[in-house]
Amino acid sequence: MSEGELKYKRILLKLSGEALLGKKEFGIDHQFLKKIAQDLREAHELGVELAIVIGGGNIFRGVAGEREGLNRARADYMGMLATLINALALQDVLEREGLPVRTMSALEVIEVAEPYIREKAIRHLEKGRILILACGTGNPFFTTDTAATLRALELGCEVLFKATKVDGVYDKDPMLYSDAQKFEEISFNEVIRRNLKVMDSTAFSLARDHNLPILVFNLFESNNIKKALFGERVGTLIKN
Repeated sequence: MSEGELKYKRILLKLSGEALLGKKEFGIDHQFLKKIAQDLREAHELGVELAIVIGGGNIFRGVAGEREGLNRARADYMGMLATLINALALQDVLEREGLPVRTMSALEVIEVAEPYIREKAIRHLEKGRILILACGTGNPFFTTDTAATLRALELGCEVLFKATKVDGVYDKDPMLYSDAQKFEEISFNEVIRRNLKVMDSTAFSLARDHNLPILVFNLFESNNIKKALFGERVGTLIKN
């Protein structure tokens, strides 16, 4: 892969909890977590300032808890704690790669993570530390997609990388339709017009209104993060 000039200097990477499953049905696939850590190490060595928002769906989802009869607010708090477990696991693997890492939490759990303070978070990025952001926004009824968009805007990130199990945004579900067509680039308004499910509507509207580009790509393909940092064609870019 030829390397030119970096397209992005500061990014926010949204990792779904499901992505950490790897080949497991529940919990964390540590071999896959090591692969993610190696990709992130490459990005860090390029001088990219990297913030990560991580989901908790591999352990617990608030919406699923509500369907089982739990109070929705309490179920969402349980989901936030699941993201903290994932954040600590990722921090441990990254540190084993020799990387400087800080985990900050929107809920106060000072024994295991720093409280999220915007100015301090920016300072971590400026000092070259990888920043893992746990517990969403700290509020029930908001997804980690919304947390990722909010933190990206707060921290002055140039783009939101949404790493998923698919290689971009399609006009229809590629798992169901063999003729599904992938978009290399699409506008926010076109996504809304076509009713494509990229992320929840609150997060998507926030990104659109504040002109935050979103790059959706496959986390499981090697070097995708690095390729995206250099502006190569990876996944689908959504912008105004």
